[in-house]
Amino acid sequence: MRIMGLDFGSKTVGVAISDPLLITAQGIEIIRRKEENKLRQTLARIEALAAEYEVGEIVLGLPKNMNDTIGERAELSLTFKEKLERRTGLPVVMWDERLTTVAADRVMMEAGIRRENRKEYVDKIAACLILQGYLDARKK
Repeated sequence: MRIMGLDFGSKTVGVAISDPLLITAQGIEIIRRKEENKLRQTLARIEALAAEYEVGEIVLGLPKNMNDTIGERAELSLTFKEKLERRTGLPVVMWDERLTTVAADRVMMEAGIRRENRKEYVDKIAACLILQGYLDARKK
């Protein structure tokens, strides 16, 4: 069994998968959609990836506000969680993702990725950070 990590954005979903031993997270793709409300193909792709990688659980980033409140973006993530659970039949755990995009940006800067190219990778790296944080917390 593996765990899938998702960074749900307005037009993209970054996807990461754990190794079979549940130690490390690897980014696998960014799912893109033309409109924010068009989720059918996104859900179908996540379902296909979950089957391909034999996923038993999904971790979804919860973008809380810095003061620990739930804003509009977090509400959309909670709605997406319900759709994911219905579509895949898998448990979906919400994971605080505050500052993951900032951390992903820092990782790319340190790796020497040019600023104009960072948008290509940020969601996948953020998904890795969400999943890795969850995996590390599970060990404790």
